[in-house]
Amino acid sequence: MEGVIRLLPYAEADGATNMADDETLVRSAALGIASLRFYGWTTATLSLGYFQPCAVRLSDPLLASLPWVRRPSGGATLVHHHELTYCLALPFGRAWHSAEPWLERMHRIIQTAILSLGGAHPITPVRGESTKHGDVLCFQQFTPGDLLSAGKKVVGSAQRKYRQALMQHGSILLAQSEFTPSLPGLRETVALKVTMPQMQDAVLRAFLDDTDWQADHADWSNAELTAIEELRREKYATPDWNERR
Repeated sequence: MEGVIRLLPYAEADGATNMADDETLVRSAALGIASLRFYGWTTATLSLGYFQPCAVRLSDPLLASLPWVRRPSGGATLVHHHELTYCLALPFGRAWHSAEPWLERMHRIIQTAILSLGGAHPITPVRGESTKHGDVLCFQQFTPGDLLSAGKKVVGSAQRKYRQALMQHGSILLAQSEFTPSLPGLRETVALKVTMPQMQDAVLRAFLDDTDWQADHADWSNAELTAIEELRREKYATPDWNERR
């Protein structure tokens, strides 16, 4: 239904399950179902971008010690720890897309949410050309639209399309992880101490205000749960997928 987006319940899972969840959402979006979900990770987990060689995780002993998965989207290495992750999946068509690209729009929405929680400026998007401050970690690589807090990247996202439907997932770094000591989060950069439920609620409010859509609080369908288990078992938990590069 146009103007109504399904809001799935928050959940924490391992890397293979989370990526199977996200792929299932974009497949459902191709059938006309718009969805938004927020989620976490049962333990600190490393995810590689689709095009990264798997050996890159061995470049740092802190990264090499973590469970890991390959994402269906591009970009560099992420350590999912003290963060809130989101996934937005939208069908093709004008009802779900505006002239503003969703990467920039979602980040603007998240910026509004952070400010509503008491985060002070500077929370700003990256402008101009991409820059690298490291070769491995995604949050050391600044691309247009990423959000910076006191000059440090705290929000980044990536996309994948499936039969013209869009899936965008991304991370909001709430606090520094011991596995990535070079990456401060909102707690360190602007002294914003916020829980994942607080951040989720703030982003959802800003999202609904910006889009003027309605949220339908609903759960996965039985068909989706079957697809998730199949994708987890036959794709995201396998060496054929994770070690393909």
